[in-house]
Amino acid sequence: MSLKGTILAVDDEPDILVAIEDLFEDEYRVLTCSKPAEALDLLRAEPDLAVIVSDQRMPGMTGDALLADARAFHDAQAILLSGYADMSAVIAALNKGGIIGYVTKPWDPVLLRATVRNAYERHRLARDLATERALLRGLLNHSGDAISFKDAEGRLVRLNARKASQLGQEPAACIGYPERDFRDEASADAIDRADAAAIANAAPSEVVVSEGPLGIERWSNITRVPIRGSSGAIEHLATIERDITEQKVLEARLRQSDKMQALGTLAGGIAHDFNNLLTAILGSLELAGPKIADQPRVKRLIDNATGAAQRGSALTKRLLSFSRSGDLRLRNVDVNTLIEGMSDLFGRSLGGLVSVRTSLEPSLPQASVDPDQLELAILNLCINARDAMPDGGTISITTHAASIQGDPDLPDGDYAILTVADEGTGIPPELLERVCEPFFTTKAVGQGTGLGLAMVFGLAQQAKGRLRITSEVGTGTRVELALPQSAEAAADDVAAVADGALALATGPARILVVDDDEDVRHVTASFLNGFGYDETEASDGVSALAMMESAEFDLVVADLAMPGMSGIEFAAEVRQRFSDVPVLILTGHAEAMPIPDDLPVLAKPFESADLARCVSTLLTA
Repeated sequence: MSLKGTILAVDDEPDILVAIEDLFEDEYRVLTCSKPAEALDLLRAEPDLAVIVSDQRMPGMTGDALLADARAFHDAQAILLSGYADMSAVIAALNKGGIIGYVTKPWDPVLLRATVRNAYERHRLARDLATERALLRGLLNHSGDAISFKDAEGRLVRLNARKASQLGQEPAACIGYPERDFRDEASADAIDRADAAAIANAAPSEVVVSEGPLGIERWSNITRVPIRGSSGAIEHLATIERDITEQKVLEARLRQSDKMQALGTLAGGIAHDFNNLLTAILGSLELAGPKIADQPRVKRLIDNATGAAQRGSALTKRLLSFSRSGDLRLRNVDVNTLIEGMSDLFGRSLGGLVSVRTSLEPSLPQASVDPDQLELAILNLCINARDAMPDGGTISITTHAASIQGDPDLPDGDYAILTVADEGTGIPPELLERVCEPFFTTKAVGQGTGLGLAMVFGLAQQAKGRLRITSEVGTGTRVELALPQSAEAAADDVAAVADGALALATGPARILVVDDDEDVRHVTASFLNGFGYDETEASDGVSALAMMESAEFDLVVADLAMPGMSGIEFAAEVRQRFSDVPVLILTGHAEAMPIPDDLPVLAKPFESADLARCVSTLLTA
């Protein structure tokens, strides 16, 4: 392709064509044609041709007619040549052919050159302008952003369909009007201030704003770009509004996820330390019990302390269930008994403005579910219900059995139905479909994680059940959890009955107790001594290994989380160097680190009977 501009000379006299070619060949690429019909074909083949210089009087077609035909499909600038002062032809060429110049023969070379140069510049500028318009039109029509241009007085001069839809109008209906005509007063004032500040600063500005109710607000990143005119003064303002709602939601989820991970780690650490304390407390109380058997008043105090410590143990279990990230452990659960056991927890967690009323079907079959997660789910639902009743009210918890058939979300079968209902503010329809999304919350910052209902939904899914929420604004919300029934007796209860007896030592054995917590170590050693075993204490893994080098032991009981050498590392050393000595791991937080499946574990706090059974099993294996 030639870098020069292209012009076309049309004349039925060859000498004229040669003269024009000689005049312009140094500056332009010159095409020549002696027949108007052929000139039209040539124009169709040369879309980039810039200027047509045509004679007026030619056989078969006059110049003004040629230029009029060319005008219909080509944007080349047109110049008419004529040896006659035919003003009617000039007028026709102006009207139909769109000529921009008229030169008489014989021509003045300087004048003709200037006329062609002006025509070529007009064509180039028109092409540039058309390109810019096409680019702008493409940007406006196909951009996902809302784009508008305003003049210095704030009137809209261009905008795309997305921006117009924000204003509730078609684009054409907005041209010439200020944006405030389509906004409420508060929004209009804010927009006017932001526009004025961008123009006053004479520099692009960027701001993030939100619109809409809490929980379903839309976030936008708005960029304002002042545009200077030829005089240097700011004559227009471009505004580009990008919807960043999804980005803000993802950022919020990431922040919340980080917080929850940190909170889970903190919960696990607190639970570990608290379980050590409870092990020492409960163990000491159990050891003290027989010594005051003949002192009923003291025994009553011991029993009260034991009960309080056991409630603390239950709270720690709930804390650990919150921090645990593993899969649900489905068991056969008496839902009614679990709810009745939460009465103290309701009182402490929900405050005095709400009351909990239960209506539990007496013959409700057991459900297949993770009991810790179900307890946490019920607590979450009750907290949500309390928050929906800021002035107080009643939370109703009911259970009943149901046979469900033909439900698209559930296999046909028998289910235990748990319902939590409140008399609160209710949930608007536009929010109801989103309430189970992770991290979605309508509560103010610091008042909700957005994980409560997501966790309940996840529990229902993993238990192969169903969560259903119905709500009416101003009336209240009802959350129904359907859990598969189980006709079998609870495995944990059966095990508890079978293992109720204390397993005392049936023969002599030397047991090494390794724990960095002196109180826990002493309680564990005292239990073992009471079972009839010979026990030795070590405060860490290194000293324990040194003891094992100089003395024989039949069993090692070691804490999981110890400074320097963890229980897992210690057990690995024992297996490598003393392969015939079994190791029992004690832990207040089993999720603190991965534990090999073949390593026996006993969770703190434990009762003496639990420790006795584990030790007896390992010694007789």
